[in-house]
Amino acid sequence: MAKQTQLAHCECPVARALEAIGDRWVLLIIRDAFDDVRRFGEFHKRLGLARNVLTIKLKQLVELGILAVQPASDGSAYKEYVLTDMGRAVFPIVVSLRQWGERYLFEQGESYSQLLDNDQAEQVQTISVRSRSGKALNPEDCHRRVVRHEG
Repeated sequence: MAKQTQLAHCECPVARALEAIGDRWVLLIIRDAFDDVRRFGEFHKRLGLARNVLTIKLKQLVELGILAVQPASDGSAYKEYVLTDMGRAVFPIVVSLRQWGERYLFEQGESYSQLLDNDQAEQVQTISVRSRSGKALNPEDCHRRVVRHEG
């Protein structure tokens, strides 16, 4: 099993992404941030996570650049955690996890929340992997290669 410090420097983007945001609490904090949760107390209330653990996770997300801390929008002395562009880019990952969970982790007749678009109030389309030409791709249709990041 690879050590965590090795994953942060691995050539595999999946390993690096998991090292950064693969923790369940981190992903649930990001999910709640998409639902416009901004304050420590709101995250704590929704997640039921121990305060010390929540503090660590929020600090981690700020250090990674996924969340930014800013003064409260209502002018109070509180601070708010807001998604950065990097954080907003996690949205398709969260939606993909949601859709996989909807499809495979609920029994017939169980209730679950659906993600709807605001304009049409319709369930969002299932995320799929496609080639640049639009062809739907499966794992066997793809391969990997190592390239240099061009920043």
